[in-house]
Amino acid sequence: MDRIDSSLVALRRILRATDLFGRELAQSAGLTAVQFRVLQLVAEKGDATATTIAQRMRVSQATVTSLVDKLVAKGVVVREKSQTDRRQTNICITDKGRETIADAPDALQQRYVREFQSLADWEQAMIVAALERVATMLDAEDLDASPVLDARDIRSGT
Repeated sequence: MDRIDSSLVALRRILRATDLFGRELAQSAGLTAVQFRVLQLVAEKGDATATTIAQRMRVSQATVTSLVDKLVAKGVVVREKSQTDRRQTNICITDKGRETIADAPDALQQRYVREFQSLADWEQAMIVAALERVATMLDAEDLDASPVLDARDIRSGT
């Protein structure tokens, strides 16, 4: 197999891994990887604002609103008016949300983070440079993307 085919196979394996994880997560937790990441961010402190989530995920507040709407419908978070600032709405995790996180499969990006952090600094830099180059080769360097491994479009809020 030549290098072109090898590189395409590696890309396809990455896409398949994200797709398979997304299906596993949907089946076990009833959430997409992006929805699950929002739930994780809310769970870190028990509550969060849409603005905070949008900044952490590097997406628009409108995208977060759509994602949170879906999480509210599933009963894993609720919206509550802030006690300290009546203009602010907090997104709070429910008991069902905590259970969902506890029962969910190990998130693909968490596996990646653990492995990536164990690499030497030069290896991390090499991987980042190679991935950024691939994104450029695919004319994808300017696409809106959060640090969530999911094959679906984050802007759809699914």
